[in-house]
Amino acid sequence: MTSRVETLTPPNTPKPIGPYNHIAKVGEHIWIGGTAGFDPETGQLAGADVASQTRQIFRSFEAMLAAVDSDLNHVTHINVFLKHMSDFDAMNETYVEMMGEHRPARTVFAVQELPKPGVMLTMNLTAVTRQATSPVTR
Repeated sequence: MTSRVETLTPPNTPKPIGPYNHIAKVGEHIWIGGTAGFDPETGQLAGADVASQTRQIFRSFEAMLAAVDSDLNHVTHINVFLKHMSDFDAMNETYVEMMGEHRPARTVFAVQELPKPGVMLTMNLTAVTRQATSPVTR
């Protein structure tokens, strides 16, 4: 039996740090797992500050969403995991820069640690494709 769940890690996105793919998709529904601000070309963090890491996360999201016929305007929810809640305002400024006028639901968590040294935050999201899938008729 084949799975209805499609999983992938598109080119031009950071390599996963564990045994997973960045994207899971079922029909028009998309989930992108925890993503940090690593530049896929260099494998290094985009910068030491929360703004540059936030910007890189959204660039990675753009590439991932494009691979499954979506974009930032079709995001329904974002989780933000901040190492320091004192970075909340700087993250928000870059978030608005990258998201434009689209305001999906969002939750922000303060976390004690993140998996790699120097990582200031990670994010994950849910989205839908640009076009609704046709319902299955029986």
